[in-house]
Amino acid sequence: MTITPEPTPEQITGLILAGGAGRRMGGADKGLIEIAGKPLVQWVADALRPQTTSLLISANRNLEHYRALGYPLVTDRLADFQGPLAGIAAALERAPTPWLLCSPCDTPLLPSDLGARLATAVIEQQTQIAIAADAHRRHPLHALIPCAARDELQDYLARGGRSVFGWLEHHTVAITRCDDPPSAFSNLNRPEQAATIRSQLQRRSARR
Repeated sequence: MTITPEPTPEQITGLILAGGAGRRMGGADKGLIEIAGKPLVQWVADALRPQTTSLLISANRNLEHYRALGYPLVTDRLADFQGPLAGIAAALERAPTPWLLCSPCDTPLLPSDLGARLATAVIEQQTQIAIAADAHRRHPLHALIPCAARDELQDYLARGGRSVFGWLEHHTVAITRCDDPPSAFSNLNRPEQAATIRSQLQRRSARR
C-alpha cells in the first residue's frame, strides 16, 4: 500500500465514531449525552477540529441532531450496528484527504496533539497505521489510518471480520503513548462514569 503524502494536519480528515448502539449505556446515543454543558460529540469535535483540515461524524441514528452540529455525516453500509470498523470504512471512502484521524465520541478529554503524535509515530517508525496507548492498554480506535486502506478494509468486512485488532494484524502499526494527562482517554461506558468525566472536564477548563 503506497502512502503519500506525509500526515500533516492539511492531509488529515478527522472522524468521530458515534455510530454505535450504546448497549452498555442502555441504548443511549452516547454522542448526544450532555456533560459539562455540551454533548460529548461536541467536546470531541472541538478537540479534533484544530488537528485536521476537515471533520466527519459517523452516525446511524438521530441524524438530524448530529447534522445540526455542522459537520458532514457518514452512515454504515452494513445494517444493525456492525461495529466501529463499518463507520471507519464509510469514512475512508468519504474523506477528502489521504489520512483519517479517528476517535470515539465518548472521549472528551483528548490531547490537543493526538494527531501530531500519531503522525510522528507513522513517519519515524515507517508504519501504515498508528494507534494510541496509555500505561495500561492500547486504544485502537484512536488511530491514524491511510485512506488507501479502504478497499482492504471493505474486503475484511465482506469476509465477516469485525475485530479492530484482527484487522490491524494485517498492517504494520505504530503504538504510541498519548496519555498525558492520564485522563486523556477517559470514556463513558456506564452511566455512573458521567460524574467522573464531568469533574475531569471542569478541572481542565479551570486550568486554562
